[in-house]
Amino acid sequence: MIDNLVAAPVLLPLMGSAITLVVRSRPAVQRITSLACLTLMVVVAGVLTWSADVNGPTVLWLGAWPDQIGIVLVADRLSAILLLISGIVSLLVMVFSLGQDLQERRRETPMSIFHPTFLLLTAGVSNAFLTGDLFNLFVGFEILLFASYVLLTLGGTGERIRAGSTYVIVSIVSSLLFLVAIACVYGATGTVMLADLALRLQELPDQVQLIIHLLLLVVFGIKAAIFPMSAWLPDSYPTAPGPVTAVFAGLLTKVGVYAIIRTETLLFPDSEVGPVLMVVALLTMIVGILGAVAQSEIKRMLSFTLVSHIGYMVFGVALASEAGLAGAIFYTVHHITIQSTLFLVAGLIERRGGSTSLTDLGGLMAMSPVLSVLFFVPAMNLAGIPPMSGFIGKVGLLQAGVETGQPLELAVVGVALVTSLLTLLAMAKVWNRAFWRKVPDAVEGSADQSPRARGRRMPRSMVLTAAAMVALGLGLSVVAGPLYDYALRAAADLLAPIYLDAVVGVVR
Repeated sequence: MIDNLVAAPVLLPLMGSAITLVVRSRPAVQRITSLACLTLMVVVAGVLTWSADVNGPTVLWLGAWPDQIGIVLVADRLSAILLLISGIVSLLVMVFSLGQDLQERRRETPMSIFHPTFLLLTAGVSNAFLTGDLFNLFVGFEILLFASYVLLTLGGTGERIRAGSTYVIVSIVSSLLFLVAIACVYGATGTVMLADLALRLQELPDQVQLIIHLLLLVVFGIKAAIFPMSAWLPDSYPTAPGPVTAVFAGLLTKVGVYAIIRTETLLFPDSEVGPVLMVVALLTMIVGILGAVAQSEIKRMLSFTLVSHIGYMVFGVALASEAGLAGAIFYTVHHITIQSTLFLVAGLIERRGGSTSLTDLGGLMAMSPVLSVLFFVPAMNLAGIPPMSGFIGKVGLLQAGVETGQPLELAVVGVALVTSLLTLLAMAKVWNRAFWRKVPDAVEGSADQSPRARGRRMPRSMVLTAAAMVALGLGLSVVAGPLYDYALRAAADLLAPIYLDAVVGVVR
């Protein structure tokens, strides 16, 4: 019975997408359908997470094809926890979007388009987390990319079309590279199933393994927005509607991170590219956070912090140790939640202050103390202030790096500490300019109206949903002990033949 549930996180949003498209002229039915599908998806993901932790990976072969030929879906500890947190975030973002008034929904998230496309995006993310073969992973990427093209350009403004064009071009290039990589893999091994590849790749010459490895790393590096393949992200995300930006920031890059974790531990466990990944992690942190500090627009600043903190996760993967992988898994769960929260709050700042430019904002603390709290808590969490989950995840990663005692790893630890401090500086910059200073100071010498005059009310449902996201981030801090223990068990599974045992019954 549990086996059959593995397909549900993919099928539920797919069916919901079809239903909401059919009833596109009935917004109330669309809302109910979307919320019902996402709620059921969260419940199923919770069951799969529990089952993976208690009983081991759950495997489902689709289509009644013979084993080793058909498509396989696998819910192990890693994929299940990411599926659960992504489902919760998607549900809350959907609730947040429903708080927009009618005119804004027609402009920013027109229901006839938004609901089917959002659910399709969710299905693509779920498929990418659960799939057990490279080609189906490609399909999952294409589903979520197709949906993201539409969501990114909702409203059809010139700014969004320009940003969407950049995103589409980068995505097409990465997809073509992915197809080339799959062709190389199949030509060299005769399979694209991950479990089979874990065995057959070891029989190839070292040079062939290295070429395949680097191809996949480039593809997934583009998806994850790691340096030097991250320039597209800060130009694309800030222009999208608030709910869209939030789900993009939380989920899309993490699918790339997940693919890197899965392939590095399963397909290339003894590879010598660890130092390369270490340098990439270091540069991703530096370039991202320096870009964030230089920004005067909140969404662009958050986009650059998103890039910089991907470096922490890549650092954990590069360590290739149980402690490093556990830190990467924990930090990924944390970052999905906190980054999505901050982008939702940025949407509220734009509503209340009339802008997300720090040159135009001011006095928000006096105007809306609740909004101040909603920003301050996740901002401090992102910066890694103890005892929040961001601090715990960073400490785990830094400890894993220090334990190696190697110069390169210690250098990355130092850069990670500086990145954390600069993240705090960036968040303090937003706080001082947007919340702390007075309104007249913010608009002195400007012909624009004051933020107080330009701002709109914040619907209660949107505020409550953002508060729920903040509470979710704090909840990760409260359950950090059990969650980190889970991450350690997931990391131990990645370094053991658990996945292979479950899928093909062969111990490497």
